[in-house]
Amino acid sequence: MRRPRPGQSAVTGTGTPHAGDAERGTLGKAAAENFPVAPFFVPRAWRTDLMAVYGFARLVDDIGDGDLAPGGADARLLGVPPEAAEDRTVLLDAFEADLHRVFDSTPRHPLLRRLQPTVRRRSLTPEPFLGLIAANRQDQLVARYETYDDLLAYCELSANPVGRLVLAVTGTATPERIRRSDAVCTALQIVEHLQDVAEDLGRDRIYLPAADMKRFHVQEADLAAKTAGASVRALVAYEAERAQNLLNEGTPLVGSVHGRLKLLLAGFVAGGRAAIHAIAAAEYDVLPGPPKPGKLQMLREAGVTLRGEG
Repeated sequence: MRRPRPGQSAVTGTGTPHAGDAERGTLGKAAAENFPVAPFFVPRAWRTDLMAVYGFARLVDDIGDGDLAPGGADARLLGVPPEAAEDRTVLLDAFEADLHRVFDSTPRHPLLRRLQPTVRRRSLTPEPFLGLIAANRQDQLVARYETYDDLLAYCELSANPVGRLVLAVTGTATPERIRRSDAVCTALQIVEHLQDVAEDLGRDRIYLPAADMKRFHVQEADLAAKTAGASVRALVAYEAERAQNLLNEGTPLVGSVHGRLKLLLAGFVAGGRAAIHAIAAAEYDVLPGPPKPGKLQMLREAGVTLRGEG
């Protein structure tokens, strides 16, 4: 997407500073993710398209979580009146309407304008984008998951579309690669849920399956403690092992491609493995805050993944 000249809006070109601020604020979150979004070593055209996809995914999550930048710039860009700017369902409806404009007219939001050339260049379909919106709608209605299968169904909407979009952008999608990618993306989502147990509880959401909590004798009140007791730690370790198994199932995806894409996909897997390592290093006590891996651990896991040792 063309950068606006100073004083221009990325949406209208007429001088609305909030548009550029909203775009930069969302894209700037890429560095904090567990996995590399669009690293320097991938071709420039891929970086452009991967960042466009990331911008969509990050913004829809921010809408669903109520994490939009203060001031209501995103709501105004989507045409949502000020009195409804705090209504996440209204915002998601407006965002979906703007998504459809990506495919048939001109979208309002700068991040969707950024996405439009990518959609056309890569012949992307609406389905994965709609899945991400549906996941965030579900977050407004569902705050607890009874079983692990229920959680997997949520990840099918909230995580798997991202991997499918990466394969579509790079022109490498096949049924087998999609299956492996789904396993990796679901694992990354589960790991993120484990890191964010306390934060999610603050939003009145629990992504630990209720059946597993019961099995490990964990009550919701236990998740509100400052540090995790033995039962919570055992539950987190159990879910982390499930995520590790999913990563192992998906890792052959890395060996199925070549060149820079192999490095990129290895980075995704390594990000998940390093995060699991950080959780284990914290002795599965995720309640004080998200255990985060260091860069050295990320590099070590990337090397292991590329050598096919994990």
